[in-house]
Amino acid sequence: MEKLLNQSAPRSTADMVFDLLYAEIVNLELLPGAKISEADVGRRFGVSRQPVRDAFNRLGNLDLLEVRPQRATVVRRFSLEEIENTRFLRLSVELEVIKRACELWDADKTTMLQAAIAAQKAALDRGDMEQFHALDLNFHQKICESIGQPMAFDLIKQCKQKVERLCMLSLEHDKEGAEILADHVAIAEALEVKSIEDARALVRHHLSRLDETIVDIHKSHAEYFEPN
Repeated sequence: MEKLLNQSAPRSTADMVFDLLYAEIVNLELLPGAKISEADVGRRFGVSRQPVRDAFNRLGNLDLLEVRPQRATVVRRFSLEEIENTRFLRLSVELEVIKRACELWDADKTTMLQAAIAAQKAALDRGDMEQFHALDLNFHQKICESIGQPMAFDLIKQCKQKVERLCMLSLEHDKEGAEILADHVAIAEALEVKSIEDARALVRHHLSRLDETIVDIHKSHAEYFEPN
């Protein structure tokens, strides 16, 4: 990627550097533990070091970079403890959201969610796993917003960002994408009939799909994780 930044655009150069680096980290073009420097990034994108420094600080605040004064900046490794705590928090919120959604669900919400699922299926059919991944998050956003709880989605999104790269690893195969899509279909069906018990059980199952992936990745790529 060479000098792709248009500095006359309305968005700041730091914003664009942030977006480009964020995508590279989340899409695993920059692997956990990889070293990265302001000077190298500035040369690669054709910008000064200040916007790169600003982007680094923002990525550090998202726990995607470990910015260390007088030492090399590295792409943040996974923390098993942080992943466990984050996923517990997300599950707690999602279970309350789905309960409220069952209580408020109606035909218009069903139509809305069916359209979201159709878009996700289309992305899977054409093999666009990056778009599929984005629409996975959009599915949960639609449910939160449909019951007037956008702040719940903000928290879900923050939690998901903590494990975004692991989610990408878990979506490398069509089979895994098909399973996630099937989960969404089943959740939508439970919402349509307002079955709180079934919907909550399905959400638990849906969010547990990373369990095996985390164990497998930790075994095969211990270097991606922080030491215990």
